[in-house]
Amino acid sequence: MLEVVIAIVVTFVIVAPLAWRFAISYRIKVYEAKIGSAEEKAREIIDEALKTAETRKREALLEAKEESLKAKNEFERETKERRAELQRYEKRVLTKEENLDRKTEALEKKEAKLSVKEAELDKVRHEVEEFHARQLQELEKISGLTSEQAKEYLLKTVEEEVKHETAILIKELENKAKEGAEKKAKEYVVTAIQRCAADHVAETTISVVQLPNDEMKGRIIGREGRNIRTLETMTGVDLIIDDTPEAVILSAFDPIRREVARIALEKLIVDGRIHPARIEEMVEKAQKEVEVMIREAGEAATLEVGVHGIHPELVRLLGKMRFRTSYGQNALKHSIEVSIMAGLLASEIGVDVRIAKRAGLLHDIGKSVDHEIEGTHVQIGVDLCRKYKESPVVINAVGAHHGDEDFQSLIANIVQAADTISAARPGARRETLETYTNRLKQLEDITNGFKGVDKSFAIQAGREVRVMVIPDQISDADMVLLARDLSKQIENELEYPGQIKVNVIRESRVTDYAK
Repeated sequence: MLEVVIAIVVTFVIVAPLAWRFAISYRIKVYEAKIGSAEEKAREIIDEALKTAETRKREALLEAKEESLKAKNEFERETKERRAELQRYEKRVLTKEENLDRKTEALEKKEAKLSVKEAELDKVRHEVEEFHARQLQELEKISGLTSEQAKEYLLKTVEEEVKHETAILIKELENKAKEGAEKKAKEYVVTAIQRCAADHVAETTISVVQLPNDEMKGRIIGREGRNIRTLETMTGVDLIIDDTPEAVILSAFDPIRREVARIALEKLIVDGRIHPARIEEMVEKAQKEVEVMIREAGEAATLEVGVHGIHPELVRLLGKMRFRTSYGQNALKHSIEVSIMAGLLASEIGVDVRIAKRAGLLHDIGKSVDHEIEGTHVQIGVDLCRKYKESPVVINAVGAHHGDEDFQSLIANIVQAADTISAARPGARRETLETYTNRLKQLEDITNGFKGVDKSFAIQAGREVRVMVIPDQISDADMVLLARDLSKQIENELEYPGQIKVNVIRESRVTDYAK
């Protein structure tokens, strides 16, 4: 057993070094083979990199040459164009110099001719003056009067003749004016009513709502027009969306409905959410706001004039008059004025001031509903005062302030007088400043559009236009025809109250210089 172990150990000792040497030699061969293949791959990679670098180098050289050629060609082209442009400018400058030389020579020749003609004219003028002086001396010898005495005699004679003829003409014109005064007055009144009607209707039936931008118009219209239809249906107002920049026009004869639509639309614009449900909500809110405004306006009016105990419904109707106008005059302010003036007149006469103020405040109450109920505002006002238990004196004052009933008390006369004073007060009923200025501008534009007109001025608050014409283009005879044509054109194109005087002026001027 021991021998076997020893044999195994001896064998292991002999065989192990041999095996180790064999393993080392095998590994060396494997590593040498790997190193050889790696060196071969490295040489291949280096060769490929050298080839690629050479190729890119050639491509870069070619691109550089191409860019150089392009730059050279572009430079040569720009150089040719600039050279050609400089040549053109040179030709122009030379041409202008030649033209200037020719013009200078022509001007020198004209100056020489003018100098000669001026000398000749001076000589002729001197001869004419000498001849004129000799003629005057001969005339003075023949007539026995000096020139100044002759002038005074002629002027005196002409003045006497003109005075006599003027007196006769004035007398004839006065007689004609008296004969046709009534007829002309009626014509003027009718013409004024007719020409004022259009502007008045426009001013009292539309409201303008300003928009932040024109894009808002599309949102107000909505998809297939659903938003604008909802708003018109809910308010009873027509929305006019046209080319007017950043504005929408609301049109309706009922000013309260128009005010509701205006407030609702402004709320929708501020809110930004515009759709049918939101429109209905905003219209309801606007109606409530307007109702509150109406009641507050009525209460404020009663407090201002110091009239108490009026039925709440009459107070509400007074507030509605805030949105009514008559010939441009606010109906509620007019009623307040009449009430105050009636109180002042009553205190002077010595009648009941409180009743006079009450009657004055309620005298036009029918105007708050005369567009909703048939009948005149006087009859409607009488019915309302009876319905809400006003005194007979107040009812009679309301019914008689336009002469529809007989006066049964001094207060009725006082209310009628106060109503007339308030309506006739200067500035109470007049057109707006914008309409007035537009009419004056249109008047001047019409007259300036005629041939031969130098300039024109609308004066006398638009009742007269003075037209200055160019004397060289318009003769004295042409002035008569021009004035007639201007009058016809103004009548056809312009809306205005009364009549407009067209005054055509032709002025000739002669200018000379003392040297």
